[in-house]
Amino acid sequence: MTPDDIDVWVGLDVGKSAHHAHALDHDGNTLYDKPLKQDEKAIRTMLGKLSKHGRVLLVVDQPNTIGSLPLTVARNMGIAVAYLPGTAMRRTAQLLPGDAKTDRRDAHVIAWAALKLPETLRDAGPDDETLAALKLLAGHDEDLAHESTRHVNRLRSLLLQTHPAFERALKGERITRDATLALLERYGGPMGVKRAGIEDVKDWAKSNGLRAGRIIDDMFKAIGEQTVTVPGTLMAETIIPSIARDIKTIRDRRREVGRQVEKLLEDHPLLTVPASMPGIGVRTASNILLGIGGDIANFKSSAHLAAYAGISPVTGQSGTSIKGERPSRRGNKRLKNALWQTAFVASTKHPPSVAYYKRKREQGKHHNAAIICLARRRCDVIYSMLKNGTLYQEPALVA
Repeated sequence: MTPDDIDVWVGLDVGKSAHHAHALDHDGNTLYDKPLKQDEKAIRTMLGKLSKHGRVLLVVDQPNTIGSLPLTVARNMGIAVAYLPGTAMRRTAQLLPGDAKTDRRDAHVIAWAALKLPETLRDAGPDDETLAALKLLAGHDEDLAHESTRHVNRLRSLLLQTHPAFERALKGERITRDATLALLERYGGPMGVKRAGIEDVKDWAKSNGLRAGRIIDDMFKAIGEQTVTVPGTLMAETIIPSIARDIKTIRDRRREVGRQVEKLLEDHPLLTVPASMPGIGVRTASNILLGIGGDIANFKSSAHLAAYAGISPVTGQSGTSIKGERPSRRGNKRLKNALWQTAFVASTKHPPSVAYYKRKREQGKHHNAAIICLARRRCDVIYSMLKNGTLYQEPALVA
């Protein structure tokens, strides 16, 4: 639905128990300006009255949680919906007189932005049951990822404080491997590992099916580099096992979320399209689909999609003194992060992408800039795949 198809613009400042609705017509005249209960009957009544004036567009400032019911009721009534991001709403508020922060004014700002600045509006989110479920799982997985990072940072902090060499032996992803976490959960840290002895530690690892021989060797090598005991080490070694156990639990929960996402993939064939491209896993594929709102038809071209994601450069020009391009600081964060992550993975695993990344580095681009260039290039392919519903195919080699 285009702006020309709308007769009534409704701005809804949503709240936990009550909203505030403000409706404008083509000329900017107020048709409705009242509080509204967080209740299906009240929402239906309000939208029904406004529908008598013509076609209605409902715009909210929060499409999730407390804004879900109004959006669902509107869709059920065949009314168009949209979402005004917080940044756009704050900038729009600066264009209007007054600086009060009230629900009534916020609702007016939303309605005015929908009427006068339709380009600031965004898709209100998927109304497909599968995509809605996928969005919840993606949010839950993101929370778990943040929680895991917090625990890993705490674990590294304890090891760095008490035995820096031991922490260095577990650099990178080594510290989050199942074998490493199992050893830390059982022995606590460098003192517990040292007391057990290398033979007993290796025997225990072998009996529990852990492939940790090299890690254990590096642990004992690191232990030998420090002869003093830092104050607080004994207490740290009582805390480390519980942190390692928590990290393992979170990893198991994330694996379960992954299995649930894969189950949804079976029920929604379109999600298998991006997942067929090298460097795109189940979670990344779901975030790409969620980022575009589940319908590639919302975008006229791959350039439109890239601009929406914020991976297209922004031109800066002012006379002859300033002229150039810089990375965009805007865009859909979920989609931008997903495209960046898949480009990063492809730059190390996928031969054509590795070659492209190296060419960009040889041209003098920094790492992040080269990854963004690769993400922009892959965005064209993803757009074509989704638009045509075809799986990824490796490009033919040119002699």
